[in-house]
Amino acid sequence: MTEAGRPTASTYGGQALIEGVMIRGQTCVSMAVRRPNGEILVETQPIGWRWARTIRRIPFVRGVIVLSEMLVVGTRALIFSANVASEEESKGNPDTDDGPGGLSSWAVASSVGVSLLLAIGIFFATPVFATGLLDSWLDTTNLWSNVIEGVIRLLMFVAYIGLIGLMPDIRRVFAYHGAEHMTIHAREHGQPLDVASIRQYDTAHPRCGTAFILVVLVVAIIVHVFWTPPGLVDRVISRVVVLPLIAGLSYEIIRFSGFHAENILVKAIIWPNLLLQALTTRQPDDDQIEVAIRALEGALEEDQRLAA
Repeated sequence: MTEAGRPTASTYGGQALIEGVMIRGQTCVSMAVRRPNGEILVETQPIGWRWARTIRRIPFVRGVIVLSEMLVVGTRALIFSANVASEEESKGNPDTDDGPGGLSSWAVASSVGVSLLLAIGIFFATPVFATGLLDSWLDTTNLWSNVIEGVIRLLMFVAYIGLIGLMPDIRRVFAYHGAEHMTIHAREHGQPLDVASIRQYDTAHPRCGTAFILVVLVVAIIVHVFWTPPGLVDRVISRVVVLPLIAGLSYEIIRFSGFHAENILVKAIIWPNLLLQALTTRQPDDDQIEVAIRALEGALEEDQRLAA
């Protein structure tokens, strides 16, 4: 435990689930989900692709590995939470190919693959074709063409977040998102993991996945200036090809900002990230904070057990 008010060295993060929170520890993921009867179920599973341990230490490369890993883990966790929240839970064994909810690793991988293809099609291909139409009307330079494309992509993303945030079920997920951030803040500043201590922290966090997406959108504009083929189809392909590079750069920016969040210059840079999180987080109630606490405690306890 660190001195109160002093950030800790090791980082913990996570994501909101359906009626729950997932926390990624150093060696495991801990999922806490509230059952319909009010009880909190905590499930802890090991994490980490063994073959990627060395790669995960390489700057600008580790971001792609970590994000790919968490896409798979996050999908499993969402399936698990949906089953628990609906009392149809079927716990998976981490030593087999069956994931939470009885889905195989191939099924989870397929879900992630389809989601990625849809995201690329909607948020990468669509802005390219929309910009191509504008280019036929406007005599724009390569720089302005990329800026316009990036702005279209950003507006589409913000509109998407705003629209899904109108759904009651999503608003509850966003409240759990806020609870996760507040709990991580408390842990990073050495505060006790109780509702009263956690309440003093904000629902926004510099290392949030929402912040990462915004950084990706901005970095993409800069990177695309240096390579933008003239044909629309080739341009879409180029966006996909450089996506790992953009993700790696963005991950390092988010990681740096997380460790230097109190720096005045960093605060100014990450201010739009924190502002955007107003769309993806809500103030949680005490019950939701309690779930986030249980998830973090599960990760901390498992990390300590394996380190002993």
